[in-house]
Amino acid sequence: MKVEEFVKIIGADFFTGVPDSRLKALCNYLYDTYGTDSKYHIIAANEGNCVGIAAGYHLATEKIPVVYLQNSGEGNIINPVASLLHKKVYAIPVIFVIGWRGEPGIHDEPQHIFQGEITLKLLEDMEIDYLILDKDSTADDIIVFIEKNKENLSQGGSIAFVVKEKALQYDTSTKYKNNYQMLREDILKEIVKVSDGDPIISTTGKTSRELFEIREALGQSHEHDFLTVGSMGHSSSIALGVALNKPDKKIWCVDGDGGAIMHLGAMATIGSCAPENLVHIVINNEAHESVGGQPTAAGKIDLCEIAEGCGYHDVVCVNDHVSLIEELKKAKEGNRLKFIEIKSAIGSRTDLGRPTTTTMENKEAFMLHLR
Repeated sequence: MKVEEFVKIIGADFFTGVPDSRLKALCNYLYDTYGTDSKYHIIAANEGNCVGIAAGYHLATEKIPVVYLQNSGEGNIINPVASLLHKKVYAIPVIFVIGWRGEPGIHDEPQHIFQGEITLKLLEDMEIDYLILDKDSTADDIIVFIEKNKENLSQGGSIAFVVKEKALQYDTSTKYKNNYQMLREDILKEIVKVSDGDPIISTTGKTSRELFEIREALGQSHEHDFLTVGSMGHSSSIALGVALNKPDKKIWCVDGDGGAIMHLGAMATIGSCAPENLVHIVINNEAHESVGGQPTAAGKIDLCEIAEGCGYHDVVCVNDHVSLIEELKKAKEGNRLKFIEIKSAIGSRTDLGRPTTTTMENKEAFMLHLR
């Protein structure tokens, strides 16, 4: 189904969400149509954030908003759905559009398998009626579903469209870019070189995939790295837990702007604990690149000022190779909680692979290395 037809049938004029590869057609259409005009479209920090924005929109306009997300974000919406939207609380209606990763019977990455299995059950537990969309779904299917839920929506209930791969189509190829020069993979190569066997906790998406392939190319062991293949936004918290309990080791966290912003409160906790052996790096390309390149809020905020305000001892931003290497060496030799923001271009190799070891193998090797 063409995404334009889908949006027309829904009839909403406000959308907020966190981008997803299954919803790439919708994300690109919204960006091409509205950009990031906050009157019509907001790419939010996390999915719970989206629900709050949507609730405020309904309170102000009495209209029904749309929240889009990957099914991995269902966990982030449970609290505001159950304690804010639900009919037993404020009865605020929302239309959810959810990309279904890890659909049972379809091969997917390990972080999506269990989430895919419980996707529909979570909606049922939240009392959200849903319609599964696939490549054979028709306009009539959607119209009938919405008509069936007309009274439910009017009473403050919510509904969801669970979107399978290629269920929505968009003919335009949307291009995302920024003005920075350094590629993330080149940045990671320098981090690997300078960290010299220290433990690294890497964030979700292409960062961990590139780190894995760099180790392969160098013939190095993967025991040095914990690849945070799921749980977006939590790599810095994992790194904090490791750093506090391995004070004799330099711990490197390689984060992304999307992940850092998704759970920004983690930086306040890190600053409060202030482990001297932790280096928190944010590779900032101002984009959700792993799911298509849609913009994050990182182009409009100052991550370094946030880090300073959270209590990081040493804070710096770099956007060239010379400064990058200099600051990485300082971090290696220093004994203070350090934050490095690295400005990065959008882009990765077209032949970029995925880790060939299992998540359990990764965990066990990493723990053995720490031991």
